[in-house]
Amino acid sequence: MTYRFDLSKSITDIGSVDWERLAGKSHPFIRYEFLEALESSGAVSVQTGWQPLHLRLFEDDECILILPLYLKNHSYGEYVFDWAWADAYERHGLDYYPKLVTSVPFTPATGPRIATNKPLTEVLPLLSQIIKQVCAERGISSWHGLFFEGEQHQHMKAQNFICRLGTQYHWFNKDYLSFEHFLEGFNSRKRKSIKRERQKIAEQGVTIKCIEGSDITESLLNTFYHCYHLTHLKRGRQGYLTQDFFSNLLQTMPEQIVLFAAQYESKYVATALCFKDSQTLYGRYWGCIEEFHSLHFETCFYTGIEYCMQHGLQRFDPGAQGEHKIQRGFEPIETWSSHYISNPSFKQAIVQFLEEEEALMRTQISELSKGLPFKKR
Repeated sequence: MTYRFDLSKSITDIGSVDWERLAGKSHPFIRYEFLEALESSGAVSVQTGWQPLHLRLFEDDECILILPLYLKNHSYGEYVFDWAWADAYERHGLDYYPKLVTSVPFTPATGPRIATNKPLTEVLPLLSQIIKQVCAERGISSWHGLFFEGEQHQHMKAQNFICRLGTQYHWFNKDYLSFEHFLEGFNSRKRKSIKRERQKIAEQGVTIKCIEGSDITESLLNTFYHCYHLTHLKRGRQGYLTQDFFSNLLQTMPEQIVLFAAQYESKYVATALCFKDSQTLYGRYWGCIEEFHSLHFETCFYTGIEYCMQHGLQRFDPGAQGEHKIQRGFEPIETWSSHYISNPSFKQAIVQFLEEEEALMRTQISELSKGLPFKKR
């Protein structure tokens, strides 16, 4: 057997057949359709600092592995923050950018990152060599694999990649029969607080509708995008994603899209666009046209929790950051990224930094867990 690899500057150069054969269609963010929509809509491009450079590994003439890969000249849209590393390089007169990143752009959701039909233990030694070779040949400072799921993260660690611990807040379905059943496990004060928030929505005359996939009309998509865009404008910046991106997804993978839309006096005033697979609901894009008390919590959290219960989903990943999720029953969980640093001196400094950071992060996760609203057992 002989092995070779190549790098593709567009996902269309690889095509959907091999991609689907190796990555499947179950996880929404690693699907060919999702990543192709990012490229075709212009959200991912040389101009935005996300140059596709997808890696394929061949065994003889068969493609046995695909690694989504991007050449980057900044660290925006990643949600694993390495700005301090870039600053340290600059202070020492070295170039941190360009760097290589394996991730789903603008999507901090843990999931599969390496698509292969071979055992990971068989192909990862080869992939490790290739990553180091590409960095050396192109003068690239580093490679970063973001939000790797557990099995892939552990195998990367076995290949001596540096691993970084982070945290998010996820909801887990413990065979709840209803939202009331879920709240029964809360202490009295927190249970009353959430009930008051939900009651506020009813008192204001706001209702939430769930619209899925092909039932999302063009008019409703326009409303959603207006909400999404306003959210970023309020923070003084533009959204990463275009309306073409969302329109494309509604055409190519509607079965994995769920929209929660808040309605007031017959018009939509807020939306939250989610994705799903067989086990998990992923909350991603929120925005509102009008402000209402507790509307964000109802649209982005409570309605999603109810959706999971009704459809037998086991987990709700509502997106990155937000310690306010803890008091609403979202538990702090570990997230992991893997890193290769080509400069030996900086590698050692970063290893030391990450060891100290991991100890602090574990303490933080432990402390955050104490803020969960559940009754003490």
